[in-house]
Amino acid sequence: MTMTKRVTIIADAVEHLGPDLAKRLARHDHDLVLGGAADGLVEELLALGAEVELVEEVSTGKCLTRPDAVQTLVERAMTRFGSFNSAFIRPAVHVTGDILSTTAEDFQEAFEGNMLASFFALQTLIKSLIEQGRGGQVLIGASGTGVKPFPGGTAYSSTKAGTVMMIRNAAITAAPHGITVNAIGTMALNYPGFLDNTGCRDPEVLAQMLKAFPAGRLGEPAEAAHIAAAMMDGESHFMSGEFISVSGGWTTT
Repeated sequence: MTMTKRVTIIADAVEHLGPDLAKRLARHDHDLVLGGAADGLVEELLALGAEVELVEEVSTGKCLTRPDAVQTLVERAMTRFGSFNSAFIRPAVHVTGDILSTTAEDFQEAFEGNMLASFFALQTLIKSLIEQGRGGQVLIGASGTGVKPFPGGTAYSSTKAGTVMMIRNAAITAAPHGITVNAIGTMALNYPGFLDNTGCRDPEVLAQMLKAFPAGRLGEPAEAAHIAAAMMDGESHFMSGEFISVSGGWTTT
C-alpha cells in the first residue's frame, strides 16, 4: 500500500504516554504501527479514522532488547503502509537499588533493557529513514533520572543517562539527512510502572515523594503525550539532540 497519510511507529502503546500519543496522532491524520496496545486502544484509534497495524510480539520491557525488535516494526510499517515518518520507542526496564545493593546482574539487566535497546532502535530507525530519503522524526523514551541522580535506582538512572548521550550523538549523524532525534524523559508520571516501582501506591510514600516535586503532584500520561506529539507530527524539523523533561520541575531542582 502506498502511504497517503503520515505513519508513526509507537512502542509501546500499552502504558505510559504511548496510548495517549497514539490517540493524539490519530486525531491529526496519522496511521499507526503499534508495538502492543492497551485494552480497547485499537478500536478507539479505528473510530478516530486511523489505520492500525498491531505488532503484539514487540511491545514493552525486554521485548525491545532483541536486535530485530524495532526492525520488525519497520518491516510491518513498510508492508502495510509503504513507509513511515516518525517513531517513538520507549525502552524501560526498571531496576532498583543503590550503588551498594545493585549487583552486576542488576546492572546488566538495566543496560540491556534501557541503553542497548535504545542503541538497536536508533540504528534501525535512522538507517531506515535515511534509505527513504525524506527525513523524519525519532523520539526515544528516556527518564528524568537520566539527567538528575536517583540513588535508589542507580543502574536505571545510569543507563538512562548513557541513553541521553547516545541520542545526542545520533542526532548529529542524522541531522544532515533531515532526521531529528530527541529524548523525552518523565518522572512521577501517573501510570502503573512508576507507582509499582517506587511504592507510591501507598499514600504516605506518595506524599513524601511529592515533596521533592515543585508541581506537588503526579503528572498525567496525556500531558507527556502532548509534548511528544509536537516533536513527531511533522511540524518540528529544527530541534534535535535534545532531552525534554516532563517531571513537574523535579529535574531543575
